[in-house]
Amino acid sequence: SFLSVTLRKIFPMTFRDLNLKKPLWNALDDLGYETPTTIQAASFNVMMSGKDTIGIAQTGTGKTLAYILPCLCMWKFSKDPHPQILIIVPTRELVAQVVREVEKLTPYMNVAVGGVYGGTNMNTQAAMVLQGLDVLVGTPGRILDLAANGSLQLKHAKKVVIDEVDETLSLGFRAQLLRIFEFLPVKRQNMVFSATLSEEVSDFLEANFTVPVRVEAARSGTALAQIDQIGYRVPNFLSKVQMLHHLLENTVDSSKVLVFVQSRALADMLFEEMESSLLNSVGVIHSNKAQNFRFNSVQNFQTGVFRVLIATDLIARGIDVTDVTLVINFDIPEIPENYIHRIGRTGRADKNGVAITFVSEKDADALSKIESLMQQELPFTEVPSEVEMTDELLEFEKPVAQIPGKLLKLAKREVGPAFHEKKAKNKKVNVRYDHKKAMMDKYGKPKRKRN
Repeated sequence: SFLSVTLRKIFPMTFRDLNLKKPLWNALDDLGYETPTTIQAASFNVMMSGKDTIGIAQTGTGKTLAYILPCLCMWKFSKDPHPQILIIVPTRELVAQVVREVEKLTPYMNVAVGGVYGGTNMNTQAAMVLQGLDVLVGTPGRILDLAANGSLQLKHAKKVVIDEVDETLSLGFRAQLLRIFEFLPVKRQNMVFSATLSEEVSDFLEANFTVPVRVEAARSGTALAQIDQIGYRVPNFLSKVQMLHHLLENTVDSSKVLVFVQSRALADMLFEEMESSLLNSVGVIHSNKAQNFRFNSVQNFQTGVFRVLIATDLIARGIDVTDVTLVINFDIPEIPENYIHRIGRTGRADKNGVAITFVSEKDADALSKIESLMQQELPFTEVPSEVEMTDELLEFEKPVAQIPGKLLKLAKREVGPAFHEKKAKNKKVNVRYDHKKAMMDKYGKPKRKRN
C-alpha cells in the first residue's frame, strides 16, 4: 500500500526555504533558480526523511531536479570509490541530460558523476567507473553488464532513483531491474519519478518498495493546463503530410516544432517527404540512428538549426529541449500515457504551448483511452478547405484481405543454385571395400608387403 500526498498548490517559497547545503544554494543562485516547482517543494521533505518515494508530476515540471537536490543534500564525502547514488533511466539521451544536471548543481561540491549506456564501448565505461564515482547514471542493461563483470560495485549505494519508471518497465527492463536489485544492499532508499503511473507499475513498486510515499503534484495523466490541445480528423499518411505543410506555413508560432510518429520506419518516411520543402531545417531521431547522430539532432533542434524534429516515443523521454512552441502528433500513440509525455514537451516552465493531433478512423479506440486518462475530451477543429485531402493509401495502410475459415497454403520451397551435387568422393555408396583395387588405383600397381 502507498501513503499518498497530493499537492496541487503550495505556499510560495524559494529554494532558500528548503534545508539545502550552502554549496547547493550557491549553485542554484549561479543558475538563476529561485522558486521550486510544486513537485520539487512537495517531495523534498519526504525524500529527506529517508522514506521510499513515488513522485508523480507532468513532463516539464522539474522532476529531475526534484530527486537530484535531496540526493545531493544527503550525500556525504567518502574515500570509497563506489557510487552512493544510482540513477536508472530508460534512454542514453536521458543519461546525458541527468549527468549534465548533476554537474550544474555540483561546482562547489567534490562530487564525481558519470553516465553509462549501451551502444558504446563497455571497456571505456568500465575504466571510468573503476576510477571512482559518487553518482552513477545509466540505462538498466549497461548497469547490469558492469555489475555482472565486477567493474561496478553497487553494495555501497544508499540512494536508488528510477526516472521515467513507466517507460523503463514498458521497454522490457523489468528483468534487468530485478537483477540490479540483487546487487544492491537491502538497506537503501528507493525513489521513482514519472508523469504517469500505470497499474502495472504500481504493482511492481508495491512488490519491491517498502511502504512508499506517493507524492503527486497533480493527478497522474493530467494534461498541462497551459497547453492548448487541438484535434484534426485526417484519413491517411499523404493527407497528414499535406496538413503538416499547412500547419508549418500558417501556425502563428511554429519556430520550434516537435513531430511525433509511431515507428522508426514512419519517421524516416516522413523525413523524406518533408526534407525537400524544409531543406536543411528538419531533422529525424529514433533508436536506429547512431548515438552521435541522435545527440547532434537534438543539439541542432535546441539551437535553432532545425526548425522541425521528427521523433518516436522512445526518444521523447530523452529529448532535453526548451521553448518547443508546437507539438504535432502525426500518429496517435497506442499507449495513452505516451500522449501525456508527448504534449508535455511544450508548455514547459509555466509557458504556453500548443499540441495538435491527427486522428484517423482506425484511431477511435486509442483516442478513447487517451480521453479517459485525461478525463476530458480532445477538442476537434475542421480541416481547412485549402488543405487537399486524398483517398490514396500507401502500401502499409492498405487492409490485408483474409478469407474466414481458410488457411493459406505455404508455397513449396524451391531448391536454388546454392544446392549442388556432392563430389563423387563424398557420396556414400554401400559397396564392399576392395583393398587390392584401391592400391592399384592409388599407386598404379599392387602394393605388396615386404618380407
